[in-house]
Amino acid sequence: MFKKNKKVVPEVTFDPEKQYAVIRSSICTGEKVAGFKNKDDGHFTEVMLIRSQADEETFKAIYNIDKIKTEY
Repeated sequence: MFKKNKKVVPEVTFDPEKQYAVIRSSICTGEKVAGFKNKDDGHFTEVMLIRSQADEETFKAIYNIDKIKTEY
C-alpha cells in the first residue's frame, strides 16, 4: 500500500580501473543506453535506458560518475 523510501543499489558493479562509463546513442532512432565499456576488449555492459536528462543524472548519481562519454 505505502512505498518505503529505499536507497538505490546498483545492479551492475563498476570498476573504474577496468571500465569507463559511456552512453550509446543510436543515430537512426536517437535511443540512448547508459552502461560501461571494458577498456581491454571493448565489451559493453548495458545498465539503463536514458530517456531524459534526469535519467542521465540518476545514472551518474548511482555510480558516482562525473563525466560520461557518448558514442554513436
